[in-house]
Amino acid sequence: MKKILFAASEAAPFAHTGGLGDVMGALPPALRREKSDWDVRVVLPLYPGIRERFSSEITYVSKTTVHLSWRKLYCGIWKIEKDNVTYYFIDNEYYFRRPVPYGAYDDGERFAFFGLAVLELMGAVGFFPDVLIANDWQAALSVVYLKLQYARYPFYDHIKTLFVIHNIAYQGRYGQSVFDTILGLPGHRRSVLDCDGDINYMKAAIALADRVVTVSPRYAGEILTDHFGRGMQHILRSASHKLSGILNGIDTVSFNPETDSAIPANFTVANMSGKKICKSHLQSLCGMPSRDVPLIVMVTRLAKDKGIDLVQRILYELLSSDDVQFVLLGTGEWHYEDFFRRAGGAFPDKTGIFIDFNTALSRQIYAGADIFLMPSATEACGLAQMIAMRYGTLPLVRETGGLADTVSPYNQYEGSGNGFSFANYNAHEMLHTIRYATGVYQDKEAWTGLCRRAMASDFSWGASAREYGRLIDKL
Repeated sequence: MKKILFAASEAAPFAHTGGLGDVMGALPPALRREKSDWDVRVVLPLYPGIRERFSSEITYVSKTTVHLSWRKLYCGIWKIEKDNVTYYFIDNEYYFRRPVPYGAYDDGERFAFFGLAVLELMGAVGFFPDVLIANDWQAALSVVYLKLQYARYPFYDHIKTLFVIHNIAYQGRYGQSVFDTILGLPGHRRSVLDCDGDINYMKAAIALADRVVTVSPRYAGEILTDHFGRGMQHILRSASHKLSGILNGIDTVSFNPETDSAIPANFTVANMSGKKICKSHLQSLCGMPSRDVPLIVMVTRLAKDKGIDLVQRILYELLSSDDVQFVLLGTGEWHYEDFFRRAGGAFPDKTGIFIDFNTALSRQIYAGADIFLMPSATEACGLAQMIAMRYGTLPLVRETGGLADTVSPYNQYEGSGNGFSFANYNAHEMLHTIRYATGVYQDKEAWTGLCRRAMASDFSWGASAREYGRLIDKL
């Protein structure tokens, strides 16, 4: 029986701010389902409210002391059993009783404590894994401390490490004083963490881990380049022999148009009539006429890396000259929010603009739309395009990262594909592709075939878990 321990800063439903939380909420149970004889566990910080929200499930396990440089720190350990996975929670209110998980002035110290606490937890609960899977910079130091300090001790000396990069842009980068006053490592180890004059948690984990994984095969290649590497490309190139990409999945039980109670009508690949009801409902919700025209939507964070500047460039032109409707749900940078509010005011009969974070509404948008626009400048994996396909909405994406790995562009001669894509980060190339897609929309037979292929695409976590299982077996 193999023993696997995931270390991460968040996992749904306990703590969830983005894609990392989605992955950590889904991958460990999926791995457990694929490998029923494996012991799969997860360790997370104990954030405010978890004990209260899960009071009937959470139990106290033990406590230990974490020695972080000159500091002697309390570390409580709690656990919840869920979906045949054990979730441990690291309790230290000084570090983790914060309004939000990240963005504090002392994040470097908080997640150095967390990295050490992961290793101390192993001894406190008597669980020494065969493989430690550390996720993103917040858990990176669990790999570093294991390799530089703990691996020389019995029970720790056999542990292999897998470091997972969910977003190369966030690296845990701090001034040199962090090494001197917080990390407690000997001076001759400074070079392991040094990167361009700073201390970089991710860089050290990449250098020391036995294997490095990112969340799509295409992204694994992209981050080796100067354009996408965010300063990590040189260390990644030197580690390319141990780097690979495994595509994330989505929760196909929750995101299921056949059973989803959040949408006005259910539908299946065989009977898509309910999708027309969902479209009419969405049009009514937005105050738009219920017409048989292409309904283009975005559910997104309003930030430049999501390609919002491309949409800014062409939206007025598209809405002025093309017989389409447009719906957006998202929040983010104020100038983007302001732009979409003004666009909604300029085209009230053709738009629905929701500057909000609304899970139920997002599902109604996925189910009621025809085209899901996702023109990201960079996208490590992306989940929204896979969710859209699950609901028979065709993604229109830029060919980058996981978007290129999941969206196969329509080929009218072969009758193949599950969406539309464009290659260059160019607003009018995107507009040309939108117009091509809306042209295909007029061929109802071709469009229905595309929708059915999209819905039939397998983006379940089972496929991803099998890939992780094979990689763990190799380790």
